Amino acid sequence: MRKARRRTTEPLCIIGVDLAWGDRKPDGICGIESSEGHGRVLGFAYPHGDDEFLDVVGDFTAAYRRVFMTVDAPIICPNKTGTRPVDRLTHRMFHREHAACHPANSTKCPRPIRIRQKLARMGFQAGWELTQADKLVAEVYPHPAMVRMFRLPRIVKYKKGTVADRSKEFARLQGLMRLLLKEHFPRLTLEAEARRVLTSPWSKPVEDRLDALFCALTGLWHVNYHGKRSEVLGNVKTGFILLPEDLRNVDA
Repeated sequence: MRKARRRTTEPLCIIGVDLAWGDRKPDGICGIESSEGHGRVLGFAYPHGDDEFLDVVGDFTAAYRRVFMTVDAPIICPNKTGTRPVDRLTHRMFHREHAACHPANSTKCPRPIRIRQKLARMGFQAGWELTQADKLVAEVYPHPAMVRMFRLPRIVKYKKGTVADRSKEFARLQGLMRLLLKEHFPRLTLEAEARRVLTSPWSKPVEDRLDALFCALTGLWHVNYHGKRSEVLGNVKTGFILLPEDLRNVDA
């Protein structure tokens, strides 16, 4: 019988990624170090293309044996057309909150699948069980995660609309993020750029960095509670999404 790994106090690097589905747009990346309940933001990056992305991942993780990466993109997507079972499940679970996933298939979004394959060559396994491997990569989806963590009836609509509308909703999101950090991540130390991302006016680069920070916080939540306050939709064969538990039900 295979023995379960013991939990370790060794620092772990969490990488949150707002991954572009195609090759034209850059990615947002945020690194966090987690150690015995404490954490610190390591910084941000804004790479463009696969090579730059992998270089940034290598730079962030060079000093760490244990890494947990959370990616906002369909990294497991075996279906060539249509949509994944996990995407259909989000429509049943989150349609009232307007937080369902976009349909994903390998024809529409080849880059996330390609990135996962390249990460595999760097030692990353797809999964969410923290004792499964030293380096893990999991898919996350900020919209339903934000609804759950911010206790909202609807998503924050900062992705579409006029610049004025997006800017207003983005400022609202920044306020919700600051409250979330104060309430649930009080032992996370923010560096200067993280503080700027939480207060700067909307622009696409600032938005991508904030999305990456939220992805990293989703990973930090999973790590802090050893997976006991998370939910996984789907599976590693057809696609999965890691979500925090619904705080509207437990922390109201």
